[in-house]
Amino acid sequence: MSAETTSAASLEPPWLHVRREPFEYGLLPLPSLIINEGVYAFRNLRTKLLEHVLPTPSWPVSNAATVNVGSHGKFGKKRVASAGIAASLGLQEAHAHLVLDTLASVLPDEGGDIDPLARSSVPDIESVGADIDDVVLLLYIQTYKRVPPRAHKDAAAVADVWPTPSVFDGFLNATSPLQTRCPRRTLPCQAEEEAHQLAFVRKHLPSLLALLAESTEDGDQDAKVITLEKFQHLALLLRAGDASTDLLPLSQATPFFANSDPDMPAAPVPLAQVLDWMLLHLCAASERTPGKAHIKDNGIHDSGGSEADVPMQDACVSGAASSPSGGATVSNGLTQMRRDWRPEGVTYVDGVTRASVLKTEADLKSGLVKVANCHDSVVYVLGPLKYVSVFGCSDSIVVLGAVGKAVRVELCERVQLIVASARICIANCRECLFNLGVNQRPLVIGDNHNLQLLNSSLLHVAEQVAPYNTFYPKLEADLAQVGVDATVNSWDRLLTLGLIDPHDSISHPAGVADAQAEGPVLLQPERFTNFAIPKWGEAEPQQQQQHLQTRANPFLLPKPFLLAQQHRSKAVENLKQTLKSVALEENRKRDLTTAIHAYFKEWLYSTGNIRQIYDLQGHERDPKAMD
Repeated sequence: MSAETTSAASLEPPWLHVRREPFEYGLLPLPSLIINEGVYAFRNLRTKLLEHVLPTPSWPVSNAATVNVGSHGKFGKKRVASAGIAASLGLQEAHAHLVLDTLASVLPDEGGDIDPLARSSVPDIESVGADIDDVVLLLYIQTYKRVPPRAHKDAAAVADVWPTPSVFDGFLNATSPLQTRCPRRTLPCQAEEEAHQLAFVRKHLPSLLALLAESTEDGDQDAKVITLEKFQHLALLLRAGDASTDLLPLSQATPFFANSDPDMPAAPVPLAQVLDWMLLHLCAASERTPGKAHIKDNGIHDSGGSEADVPMQDACVSGAASSPSGGATVSNGLTQMRRDWRPEGVTYVDGVTRASVLKTEADLKSGLVKVANCHDSVVYVLGPLKYVSVFGCSDSIVVLGAVGKAVRVELCERVQLIVASARICIANCRECLFNLGVNQRPLVIGDNHNLQLLNSSLLHVAEQVAPYNTFYPKLEADLAQVGVDATVNSWDRLLTLGLIDPHDSISHPAGVADAQAEGPVLLQPERFTNFAIPKWGEAEPQQQQQHLQTRANPFLLPKPFLLAQQHRSKAVENLKQTLKSVALEENRKRDLTTAIHAYFKEWLYSTGNIRQIYDLQGHERDPKAMD
């Protein structure tokens, strides 16, 4: 096929785009999961996993969703639980379960045949197990390295801010509040990340297909073929779209598996044919056309280039270039796109400073949310969510709704996060408080230590975690919609992994790689407080809907926290009664009332909470003021 024909064909749909979820939420900082010996080592691993196949399952129907088990028998064969993963990889039981749970969180749960693990509730994950081919693909992408950061322009200033050697040095320090003038110039943009992921998949696609390939019926080992059942596993890494929709079953996007009869599945296709077709249609989601250079209506710029593979180092952005429209663009070896490009369907709360922001279900494009680079702000994102990333925030409060898949909190300082989620990962955060209602064990990775200035002395204090402490009217409905079980809260069962993430591209001091991350400490019950979410002038629900409203925290508090809360409430009530019953003259009562109001006003200003009151008043006048 000529270069001109290849370029012309690549302009036609369907397009294959890399799924972001496995790379953003599926990478685990366990060196034992990184296999660098190539396809042969993964085939040996697959053989070991086959020795621990689960018996034919009878999957329970959980409250998460009804599972479509497929018409081609994909989901009834060769599944493995965490015990088999542990035995095959030599892992601890907790780490093997983490692999299984992580796979459950990143498998696609829409767009065609859905693996039952993708919609399994937390108690069902072990009994459902994972398809061995999906496990192998997840382990393969553990070799992925994230986009390397740009060097900070003022390394000396960074050293003055964070003199202690840590993984923050040289890169993470750029997100410190004292460095907020230029963090986005040092951190990879969305276009760079997508290009890096795309280059990884293109480079390793022959190996990925080789792992899924089977021999022909005549036993010819050199003539490998791909069956429909095997091809469907690539949906973990890729999604398909055409001009009318961005969601197609991956197998239906191909000419050789489309419209396959369930009773007569499509015949296996030679591996080379599948590889050629996929390389022809694999492109960046922001561009869809990796061929000719042209300017789209949305201002994204495409650059000319061949379909040839590129080295991983060439896929990283070396700098910004100037575009004809005046916007900054980045070159990734395959395409050229604007630095301000963002994936479709993701709701962003980015760069908010000294303000309050409210996003409700009506404002969400989908269940994908990213809260980034917010400072001294309060952010509410309330509704049913799937994936949430909280990145580079400081001195803020972030309140999230019900998150059915995963939350990742990274590079945050002095942030209080309140969330009800199936699972959460905390990476490289400092001085944060996490109020969690979480079904799986919270995962803690990286450098999470905290140096806190108190009474002119430095005290070493870890991150803090506490039980969930709030509610809003639709919380229980949102929890049920996304499959989070409010009767299960593993907020205090922390799983702490390594100090260094082997997937980053940052150099670290010798010997640090084997160090254990410092885990958060549990908040003392006497310091636990509830968090009240304002109603923002919401209309009263209709009579038939009132019984569905959430009126209290659906997560049960541990007894010490409940007793501490009751003790505090009793103390407040006693104080109120004392003030009411004290025998004072009228002028003394007025002086007491004035003093109480003055101290309360002083507290509002000193804590910055006065701004929230002004923001809420603005929202009452204009509901769009906090969007």
